[in-house]
Amino acid sequence: MRFNPLDNRIATPDGKRRYVRQLFATIAHRYDFVTVALSYGQDKRWKRRLVSRAGAGAGTRALDLATGTGDIAFALAAQGAWVAGLDITHRMIDLARTKAPAGRAGPSFLVGDMLALPFPDGSFDLVTTGYGLRNVPDLNRAVDEIRRVLRPDGLLLSLDFNRPDMRIVRAAYLFYLTIVGGALGWVLHRDPDTYRYIPASIRRYPGARAVARLMEARGFTDVRYDPVLGGLMAIHRARKAGSG
Repeated sequence: MRFNPLDNRIATPDGKRRYVRQLFATIAHRYDFVTVALSYGQDKRWKRRLVSRAGAGAGTRALDLATGTGDIAFALAAQGAWVAGLDITHRMIDLARTKAPAGRAGPSFLVGDMLALPFPDGSFDLVTTGYGLRNVPDLNRAVDEIRRVLRPDGLLLSLDFNRPDMRIVRAAYLFYLTIVGGALGWVLHRDPDTYRYIPASIRRYPGARAVARLMEARGFTDVRYDPVLGGLMAIHRARKAGSG
């Protein structure tokens, strides 16, 4: 069998789709631990920051994409929103459901694909995603689907790794993630490529500024992003253009 480097495995949309599905099925039971480890312990704080920008409350219909084990979905539900949490990985959804508080209404979780959302047009006031856009095999199509299911003037919020513009900063950042990710992959899964996927995906990600321009080109307005962790991460905020 010929050796197939990680970069080659995610070089095409079909290859990335297959790799990401297999990867997240493998790491689901370690997902919460690894997101904390690779975010320097800041992951939950960043997600709270995203949720604070949502302005969700009673009557808000929210969709959390790439929901993982449901952190953002549960936080939105705690503010009174009706929330659907969607993820492509069955095991992630199983784990999210086990975290539901007893005796209290929580999010509805389902398995689904960000590139073909199983909802009618204009179904949601709010769409959120944590580490979702960087992982889709077709970013344009994912943004189009998000726009489709949002009502006019609906809000999109996305937290993800950034691709720093400065070459020296980007090189140091990717080197760190490669070394630490490789070590975690070996210790947890006996496969160093498991979390080396993160820097590999960042290399192919257009970065926060380019993602903002893409959102504008796909029909969003009031697009902005806040640098997080000195610009190594970013939270995007965008609004679907109103019907008028």
